[in-house]
Amino acid sequence: MPSHTNEQALEAAIEKKLTGTTREELRTQGITSAWAEAASQYRSGNGYWMGETTDFNAEYAIDTRRFWHFLETTQPLELAKLQTQHQWELLILQKVDRLIKKYGVLHLFRKGLDIDDAHFTMLYVPPLASSSQSVKDAFERNEFSVTRQLRYSTTNPREEVDMVVFINGLPVATMELKNPWTGQNARVHGIKQYKWDRDATQPLLQFGRCVVHLAVDPDEIFMTTRLSGKDTFFLPFNKGDLNHGAGNPPNSFGHKTAYLWEDILTRQSLSTIIQHFVTLDGKSTEPLAKRTLIFPRYHQLEVVRRLLKNVSQNGVGQTYLIQHSAGSGKSNSITWAAFQLIEAYPESATTPGNRGITLPLFDSVIVVTDRRLLDKQIRENIKEFSQVKNIVAPAFSSQELRQALEGGKKIIITTIQKFPYIIEGISDLSDKKFAVIIDEAHSSQSGTAHDSMNNAMGKTEAKDDDQQPDAQDLILAAMQARKMRGNASYFAFTATPKPNTLEKFGTRKDDGTFTPFHLYSMKQAIEEGFILDVLANYTTYRSYYEIEKSIEENPLFDTQKAQKKLKMYVEQHRQTIGTKAEIMVEHFTTQVVNTKKLKGKAKGMVVTQSIESAIRYFFAIRAILADKNASFKAVIAFSGKKTVDGIEHTEASLNGFAENETSEKFDSDEYRILVVANKYLTGFDQPKLSAMYVDKKLQGVLAVQALSRLNRSANKLGKKTEDLFILDFFNSVDDIKEAFDPFYTATSLSRATDVNVLHELKAQLDDVGVYEWAEVEDFVAKYFSNVDAQLLSPIIDVAAERFSNELDLEDNDKADFKIKAKQFVKIYGQMASILPFEVVNWEKLFWFLKFLIPKLIVRDPQGDALDELLQSVDLSTYGLERTRLGHTITLDDTETEVDPQNPNPRGAHGADEDQDPLEEIIRSFNERNFQGWNATPEEQRVKFVSVIKYMQQQPTFETHVLNNPDVQNRELALQKLFNDAVNQQRKLDIEFYKLYTQDPAFKQAWQDSGRRILGV
Repeated sequence: MPSHTNEQALEAAIEKKLTGTTREELRTQGITSAWAEAASQYRSGNGYWMGETTDFNAEYAIDTRRFWHFLETTQPLELAKLQTQHQWELLILQKVDRLIKKYGVLHLFRKGLDIDDAHFTMLYVPPLASSSQSVKDAFERNEFSVTRQLRYSTTNPREEVDMVVFINGLPVATMELKNPWTGQNARVHGIKQYKWDRDATQPLLQFGRCVVHLAVDPDEIFMTTRLSGKDTFFLPFNKGDLNHGAGNPPNSFGHKTAYLWEDILTRQSLSTIIQHFVTLDGKSTEPLAKRTLIFPRYHQLEVVRRLLKNVSQNGVGQTYLIQHSAGSGKSNSITWAAFQLIEAYPESATTPGNRGITLPLFDSVIVVTDRRLLDKQIRENIKEFSQVKNIVAPAFSSQELRQALEGGKKIIITTIQKFPYIIEGISDLSDKKFAVIIDEAHSSQSGTAHDSMNNAMGKTEAKDDDQQPDAQDLILAAMQARKMRGNASYFAFTATPKPNTLEKFGTRKDDGTFTPFHLYSMKQAIEEGFILDVLANYTTYRSYYEIEKSIEENPLFDTQKAQKKLKMYVEQHRQTIGTKAEIMVEHFTTQVVNTKKLKGKAKGMVVTQSIESAIRYFFAIRAILADKNASFKAVIAFSGKKTVDGIEHTEASLNGFAENETSEKFDSDEYRILVVANKYLTGFDQPKLSAMYVDKKLQGVLAVQALSRLNRSANKLGKKTEDLFILDFFNSVDDIKEAFDPFYTATSLSRATDVNVLHELKAQLDDVGVYEWAEVEDFVAKYFSNVDAQLLSPIIDVAAERFSNELDLEDNDKADFKIKAKQFVKIYGQMASILPFEVVNWEKLFWFLKFLIPKLIVRDPQGDALDELLQSVDLSTYGLERTRLGHTITLDDTETEVDPQNPNPRGAHGADEDQDPLEEIIRSFNERNFQGWNATPEEQRVKFVSVIKYMQQQPTFETHVLNNPDVQNRELALQKLFNDAVNQQRKLDIEFYKLYTQDPAFKQAWQDSGRRILGV
């Protein structure tokens, strides 16, 4: 007889695993449904009863056989309190129905059922390691059941659902099963059946009556918690394939999706999901229909379970790196982990020395985040999960940490800025044990956060907004120079782990590599539709510029530094920014606003090189929008104050409202373009963003975090990948691919950092003679004795004076010393907490240099010279050419191994600088940066000038352009002259003509340069 490969075969396989037998097997044994219960193989298989569709009450959506049997066998005394009443069974059923309609079935499982003076437990909770035998016995009395081909409809008695899972008679999950071998699958046909063929108005399928609805085939699983006809939204419930994409890996022992019935639907697993994972989002006072029922996705369930198992086996003092992409639902994963880590126990049944009492592993869970939303989520979920409500508290100092613990707080929320003080508290409270969950991905919206961290760490050097460290750097800084204490375990969540983060928190393998403890990849998130592919429509531009000497002299300048300075000069020039701003606004208006992307609510972000550039862009964009009478405005975001052209600006002064209102204002329809330098490049969640205009060097983690601002899906607005635009004026396609590749699938670190470079750096610093070792010893002894700061300053000041005046150091030697001192502090600070050994002198020098470095003043003679350079040149021509239009950047789906950041000792090398005359520097600059139109710079200049001269020679130029008071007519005449001149040039240079007519960016830049020369 051939194998059965239809849906019924899949039903039978699931039923067999759960109950230990199948209906088909019972029939072959001559067992009829009338006495099937006696032979239902309870506690064989996974301990499920076999349900009969005739036992299902469709009006109340209850398996009445299991429901009454459970109550009669587990709570007969409570039942007896009601059995004297008339129609007591109907009374109970109606009460159950009313509660489920108002609060959902989850309420009954967690709170139970109260009628008059009777209270019924509707789910005996799964036992913990510390649970008594009575709790374990009670759990075994739950009645899990599964019914095949369940007839659920009160209006159409023949309509069936393939399978339904019940606990104590109450429905938990429905399943529609498909089999590709019969030409149907879950992704298309299973979901379609739920959307179109199942009556969601029937009690069983009403929102909240079941916990989850599953479309299942042998390869994939999809789930939803709310059936809404054609608007039903299904999520994948898959593991991910072997290449870290969507789907499931092959299973040597059965179907790919066997984990559903072999793991997820086991009694312990399913009851734990109900008890500790499923959440009903929204206020309890809101109608049930307005709330959201959240069922964990597979990777969320798996990471929490794996973490709990590992800490139970290995105890406190471990580190865990969770690499979860944007779109992974990190907030819920962290919330579930935080609550369940409170109740984590060692695998051994008892703790020695505690008279047989099992103690939890952690006294408290500390969540490090900058998201108020996460704080709210944790508090709301605690209300559902825990009998004790008041167990969450904030703590921003070691004293507050101690007070929270003394007050019985189990979950403590702190911010990344305050994390250094919490680290101190953890170290001081050595008799307590902590689980520290670090939510790093959403911490860098504001430079003020960085300022607070710098102050906390004793750093006083100013940093520009676009040079602020990211969240991972801040976390590592907070933990620097401290060993990972044995009384704390660290759980770091990030989508983009840097090498130092991998080494600090990753799992070290036998071959010396470091890998994440758990992975949910960017590739899988994109393929599953949780985030959008921001690299699917990538347009790049190349700038062309020509400068000229504006002075008669021909001074010498450092060639390499001059080239960099000139490039920055032209990129931040008003003309350059004005041209690019025109292109950005034109594109946003025509391709985003006028096309009604995201139902007319789409927004754009302009990413600039610095705060000064951001302000110049803001002014240019604001003027263009005003000139166009646009229906929307631009807004700017940056931290602190910035003086541009002699005027001091702040975010609030430019926007006209308070800085803390920027995010909310940008969310409104009034503001559609946001201009930034660094602020809001990471940790800013605005699903309406669909266009990004990049004029900033992006590389590594910053590139991924910045461009990922676009990847948030917005289902209500119908946001799709094809709605996304990125116009990049600075980076090449290869640059962006190189940045994204390491984080597309799995990231690992090839080896540990070689810290021996610290020996070399220390020897070089010691040799200069800026400090005496006795001074280092004296400073450290006093610093850790908590002496008054007035006693520390003289020690530092002596070394600083020696550096500045006594040692007769050249400027280059001073720069070299300061650079190497910073290197020592950075490397040791990153590595100190994970070194397998201790070098006390490194520790001492680290603290001394931290306070000395801000006092080391190094003069840069080249800085003044380069400022003089900018006064000696003018921008004569600026061009812009689109190099890639709507290009899809394809990422490598192989795992990426990165190398540690092993910096070689380096210093300042200014003595051997190459210097060239200004004319040569300008010639070289133009040669490098003004090569387009398939010609040399000189040929380009000739072509450009010839077109402009043609326009000036036309009789209409003076009458219709220069002297025309009518602005609109003057512009029309000018455009006609431009077009006529280009058509004339067509005969001489077809490539130029094609660029002008086919590339709007080139046309815009070329016309802007022409206008400047023509004086119009």
